[in-house]
Parts: sequence; structure tokens; C-alpha cells
Amino acid sequence: MKSFTSRRARAIVVAIAAGSLALTGCSENKGTSSNKDSKKDQEEASAQSKAVTYADAAASTGPAEEVPGAKSGGTISVYQEAGLSHLDPGQIYVSDAGQISNLIFRGLTNFSEDGKGNVSVVGDLATDSGKSSDGGKTWTFTLKDGVKDENGNEITSDDIRHTFERQFSEFIIDGPPYLRSWLAGDKYKDDPKKLLPDGGYGNKHLPDSVLETPDDKTVVFHFDKPRPDLPQTLAMPGYSIVPEETDTKEKYDKAPVSLGPYKIAEYKVGKALKLVKNDQWDPKTDSVRHQYVDSWDVQFGITESTQTKRLISDQGDAKNAIQFTGSVESTQIQDVINDASVNKRTIKGYQPYVMQLTFNLDRVKNKAVRDAVTYAVNSKSLIAGEGGAYGGDVAPNLFAPTLPGYEADYDPYGRLKTPQGNIEKAKELLADVPAAEKKLVFAYGNTEQGQKRKVAIEDALSKVGIDVVSKEVDGASYYEQIGKVDNPYDIYITGWGQDWPSPATVVTPVYDGSLVGDGQSNYSHINDTKVQQLIEKALTQEPTEAAKTWQEAHRYILEEVNPAAPLWYTKQFQLYGSNIGGARYSTESSYIDVTRLFLKS
Repeated sequence: MKSFTSRRARAIVVAIAAGSLALTGCSENKGTSSNKDSKKDQEEASAQSKAVTYADAAASTGPAEEVPGAKSGGTISVYQEAGLSHLDPGQIYVSDAGQISNLIFRGLTNFSEDGKGNVSVVGDLATDSGKSSDGGKTWTFTLKDGVKDENGNEITSDDIRHTFERQFSEFIIDGPPYLRSWLAGDKYKDDPKKLLPDGGYGNKHLPDSVLETPDDKTVVFHFDKPRPDLPQTLAMPGYSIVPEETDTKEKYDKAPVSLGPYKIAEYKVGKALKLVKNDQWDPKTDSVRHQYVDSWDVQFGITESTQTKRLISDQGDAKNAIQFTGSVESTQIQDVINDASVNKRTIKGYQPYVMQLTFNLDRVKNKAVRDAVTYAVNSKSLIAGEGGAYGGDVAPNLFAPTLPGYEADYDPYGRLKTPQGNIEKAKELLADVPAAEKKLVFAYGNTEQGQKRKVAIEDALSKVGIDVVSKEVDGASYYEQIGKVDNPYDIYITGWGQDWPSPATVVTPVYDGSLVGDGQSNYSHINDTKVQQLIEKALTQEPTEAAKTWQEAHRYILEEVNPAAPLWYTKQFQLYGSNIGGARYSTESSYIDVTRLFLKS
């Protein structure tokens, strides 16, 4: 999944009990924790990994368990810097919209968590997490009774079919690729959208041999291969349901219809979003969400430094406010952790994202340049801008500590030994490189965080003789801009974390050559024959054998191709107002859990 400033979708972080994570302290707002402490954090993240369980009908039946002390009423203010990338569920693959999705959308399944790191898949619109047959190639879901959209229309299997058929339409360019690819199968492997070019908006539909709806309450998926991860896949916000009757195609992105506890009352793109209670939502059908507050006031354009100052002061509106996908601004971390009354209003946790400096392989073709940059980048400086030990740890490779198969000591570029950059090695690699190849165009988001990253990248690369030409990109559309195949940039910072606990959800979406295209997540445009062979091999193996193949693919990608320089592993450190109740870290979203918040008074 994509990280927000880094392309973060709703993270399915089933790898950590984040609430119990002990972040190492730092005496100054700069630098990282020691290697020993960082390794301890990463080992803790790995040790706390717990398998996702698939829940039955009883666990999928609402209402959700009441939050202790919860009260009804009031408005929660949400502080957010950049505007939302998308609101059409089919386009959602970034965490800002993923947070909103938890409040206004529903899918066939959803994730339920207990605050202790235990995560299960429950039925959301479905009565349970799904029933598999035919060795996992067939999955059947039965819809709950009485689920309606905000207009009072009851959701039927036709709406489910429509939701997944529209995934094939031309205007859906930015969302998770899994289900579309799985439904298309090997026959349309090179271009899954060819299976249904009009996205179901014409007279053609997916054949019953692929997606079957025998009655109003039943949905049956038929795949050409076992898909044991389907319940987790369907819980992604990108697969939330779009009612057929109210679908407005491209326009839906600005005015989607709610099935969740809240609906959109007002949306001014990039400025403000107001959510109010959806009176058609029935808590008896929902085992995860609550509807405690009357409304949500999402305010865009508020920088992280301003967010942090307001929440530290805890005056007026700030008492009822939260950070949404932002974090405590790095220079104010000490102000937070040194004041017990403020520090108790924080949530902390390890995230599943690896931040990396991605190379556009169509433009940066010389591997010596890519290797030199990888040695030169200063992870220590970048992490300082994220909050030091509270913001992240040095990343020696492209797998996060939360991912099964993570190798803590796999460090081919010596990132752990020289987190500030290996200047001499980088210069050595660049010695015979023509000057023209040492000029790199760097895209960065026009946010406070983007500015800090720009300075760190320019400083590190200029020390080894690379001429960095920085180009500012709008923060809200950052991934859309760098996601264009013909983008004019050589390097850009991206971030990726597992969509569920499997290397398949990291290697495939980011490094699969068949996913080079506008809106896809293969930002480096890597298309390597051996990588493709290893991906195909791993996808047909049992998990134990597949783990070895994914490891081989990971090592080959990083050492032999080097499409991206690993920079840091991310941590979360968010602040909320004193009148906010029910706050906890969500191991599923890697942010504050918005499904259970209320106002104390």
C-alpha cells in the first residue's frame, strides 16, 4: 500500500502490536536512535507479528462493542495538510482517503482489531469473511439484510457486481490492482482491463464463470488459481462498494455515496470536508464502526507544525481535534515528550512502510549512478526531519521489519554502518560517469515534510558531485504526477508497505514489469526478466517455499537492478486534543483509529 506523503494506503499492518511498542528516546530533535535500539524496535515489531484470522458470522454481526466511557454528540475537528487524492473507492490507494473511507464506505469484508495487535477479517456487508471451495479458487459471500446507502436503497448483489466491474473501466487508474488482475486471470495477464473494456457500463458484464450473482444476496468469485488472501484483499478501501444506481463515473470522485456511519455534507476540494451522520446506517449490521460524534470537520491546508502547536496548546477547538495522517512535527517532539500532560495525548507505533528514493529507470539508466546515489543518501538527516527516533529507523533494504521474511542484517549498501552516507564510495562509482548523467531532476511535494526531504537530498547528493535540480509537485497530486510513465523526473521519494502480511504485496505491485503504466505503483518502471520469473514462481508456491523465492527476488532487485535506494522505516507519533475519547493506535491503518472516537464532554 502507498504511504500518504510517501504513498500510504490504509495499511494492513497485521505485524505489530503497536500500542505496546516502546519507541526509543532521543535527547535532541535530530538523528536516529542507536543501531542497537533501532534493531530492538525492529525485532519487537517482528516478534509481535500475529496471523490474521478469518472470523465467522457471530463476529461479523453488529453492533460493534461499545467503547468504554463513550458519549454521543459534538464535532471532531481533523487537521490535515494536503488535500485528498481521491474519494472514489475504486481510486483509493493512499492513506488519507483510506482514513475517510473508514467513516463513509463499507466493503464486503473489513478488519476488526482489539487494540492488542490481534486483527481479524470480519464480514462487513457480507455475513462472514467468506467461504472458500475448489481449493481456494471459488469464494462465496452472502449479503447481510438491511444494509442501505445514504439514499435508502438496499444493497444487493448487483451493486457488488457493479463495483468490481467498474474496476475495469478506463477512468479507474489509481487503486489496488489485485482483484482486477485475479478476475482477468492468465488469459488477460498483460492487460487485465481487456476482459471488460467498458467497465460494465454497457451491455457486457463479467461472465458468471468469473463473477456470479445467482440471487440478490449471493456473490461468487471464480478464479483460475487459489486466492486464499481474498478476504483481506476485499477489506481494502479500494474495494468499497459503489451502488450502481448512483454511480456517476468520473464525477463520483467528488461526490461519492455513503454506506457507512457518516456521509458527506460538504466537500470543497483541497479546502474542507464536512461529514454528518448517515441516518440510513444501521449499527446492527456493522461489527466495527461507531457513530458517536454528530459530525467531522476536516480542515485541509494546516501544516504539521501548526497542527502540533495547536494540539500542544490544547485551547478552544484544538481540544476536540486530531491529526489524521500527519505526525508531531519533528522540531516540537521534545515539547511533547517532556510534558507529561501532552505526551499522554499521543499514539505511537511502528508502521509497515519503507521510504525509498526511487529511480526512474527510463531516465537514470546507468547503474553506477543509481548505486552511487544509494551510497550517498543521508538517512540520518532524512530521519531527523521525520522526528529522529520517533520518526523512523535506517532502512538497509526494501523489506520492512513488519513483513514476513524480513532480514534485519541484509544490508548490501552498508546503510546501517554509514547512515549519513558513504561519500567516498559514491565518488568512486561516479569517477568515470559523464557530467550529463550526474544531473538529476528530483520531484518533491510542496509540504513542510517535502521541503525537509528536498534539503536533505540536495545536500547529500551535491557532496558527491551530483547536480540536483529540484521540482516542486503539488502534495495532493504527488503520486499522480510521479505515477505518469512519461513523467519528467529522475528521482522521487516513495513509500510502500504490505497490503497484507506477504512479500507478494510488496514485490508484485512495486516491481512487476507488467504494472508499468499510468497510475500504477511500479514507479521505477522496472521490467526485468528474472524478476518476472521469480514473481511467477513465488505466486504458485506454498508460503514456506514462496518465502525463499521472495527473498531471492528481493536480493536480486536491490543488488542487480537497484530501482530504489532504501532510506528509512517509518514510525507513527500523533497527537490529539484533551477532549478526544477512545483514542488508540490502529494496527490496521497505522494511524489513530477513527472508528471509535468520541468527545468526552
